[in-house]
Amino acid sequence: MVRATLPDLDALDTEALKALVVAQHEERQRHREALAQQREEHQAELLSHTQQIERLRLVVEKLRRMLFGRKSEKLSMQLDQLELQLEEMEAIHAARASVPARDTERDDAGAAKPARKPLPDHLARETITHNPEHSCCPECGGGLRHFGEDVSEQLEYVPDSFRVIRHVRPKFACGKCETVVEAPAPSRPIARGLAGPGLLAHVLVSKYADHCPLYRQSEIYARQGVELDRSTLAGWVGATSELLAPLVDAVRRHVLGAAKVHVDDTPVPVLAPGNGKTKTGRLWTYVRDDRPTGENTAPAVWFAYSPDRKGEHPREHLKDFAGTLQADAYSGFHHLYDTGRIREAACWAHARRKFHDIHAAHPSPTTTGALERIGRLYRIEDEVRGKPADERRAIRQARAAPLLEELRAWMEKMLRSFSPKSETAEAIRYALSRWRALTRYVDDGRIEIDNSAAERALRAVALGRKNYLFCGSDGGGENAATIYSLLGTAKLNGVDPELWLREVLTRIAEHPLSRIEDLLPWNLAAHIQPHTS
Repeated sequence: MVRATLPDLDALDTEALKALVVAQHEERQRHREALAQQREEHQAELLSHTQQIERLRLVVEKLRRMLFGRKSEKLSMQLDQLELQLEEMEAIHAARASVPARDTERDDAGAAKPARKPLPDHLARETITHNPEHSCCPECGGGLRHFGEDVSEQLEYVPDSFRVIRHVRPKFACGKCETVVEAPAPSRPIARGLAGPGLLAHVLVSKYADHCPLYRQSEIYARQGVELDRSTLAGWVGATSELLAPLVDAVRRHVLGAAKVHVDDTPVPVLAPGNGKTKTGRLWTYVRDDRPTGENTAPAVWFAYSPDRKGEHPREHLKDFAGTLQADAYSGFHHLYDTGRIREAACWAHARRKFHDIHAAHPSPTTTGALERIGRLYRIEDEVRGKPADERRAIRQARAAPLLEELRAWMEKMLRSFSPKSETAEAIRYALSRWRALTRYVDDGRIEIDNSAAERALRAVALGRKNYLFCGSDGGGENAATIYSLLGTAKLNGVDPELWLREVLTRIAEHPLSRIEDLLPWNLAAHIQPHTS
């Protein structure tokens, strides 16, 4: 913010001083009014979310009553859909409610907070005592006498079991000056939250990697004697996604800092607000993986959500990227190549798939010939995988380039023998029309023959889509992109996602943003140890 220079007050007469005071008063008044307006808008948004959540709860309860004594498949599916929508609304509400108003740090006194139930007595308890840093009074040096303690409990999850962590902070008083000495309260991933980092990591991995929605997790935990309702779990997901956002941004910067990036997208059904119908959102994946060229740079994947498939989304995602984009033939990518800042490298797997699909239904000498010729190119790639880029380029130019020239001539000849409207002719035209992009990999050892890296990254989304049926909202899609980015990056680096997330959530609340890269999987791997009971 640019500060106005204060005039020389000694040089001002009485009227000028009065005018200055009035101007400052009016400026402060405008600032207060702007803050009040922001606060009102924030509270109105939270109220709207609260009302939507309450409405969904009522509908869910109504459907549950209707299901009693009767197993309607249609009603059961509708109930599952509403459960998912409700948990995502609650997660989004928790994330937005965790952002404090700019002019105050106090809790909203008007916000109704559910009473927290005591943790069950049957759970194992582990006591951690936090003694003060000083053994004597920090004010006067006098001796300390123990007169009490503060105790708080935190619900934690270790593999296959819950336990309660009792944080005990003994209180001491100075014998001379009565100064009270006590260790500071340990930080928690969610301020004043009940969940420990291990439990939060388990909830996220169960939802996004094991595809177990929150309402099902709630039922599983209840069988272990721990009552965690869906709204509580949803609040944890929303708050944790917000907490992890800077780490996802670090993943994005790492991915888009590469010279070559794989990109793909997949549809995600999303409930449209108000009418209960679904619309089609998109999850975009951007992958950096240079291991096939023998490099040691850490691989990573960044997901981004958009409510539609317009080309403006990849344009925004890649506005700072310069290099080679390995992608399919989606028309929304075409404008990216206009300036030459981004070069297109097409995917032979897509070209091959068109012939394979025809061959599976109606085998012919042409489809057989195409698959055999493309197969020879892939056999060369099996041999060069993991070799340095220069060596890959030399081998491809010596062996793959002649095969490609032969393949192109053969395709052009075959094309003349088919009707322009035939499926085989369409498959041939697909390859020939993208020939420069399909053969670019021969001249650059850093490029792959296909876009399999991006397709592999989307498998988790496909499995989740099969289990979830849909995302409950655009906000749910954004949360999914956040967690998919982190889980996918951990897996690419051979790091257990749950153990890594537990370590991240143990540290991130107090970790400086300027060093957020320290928490990336490849930088934190040495500190990740399996939890022992």
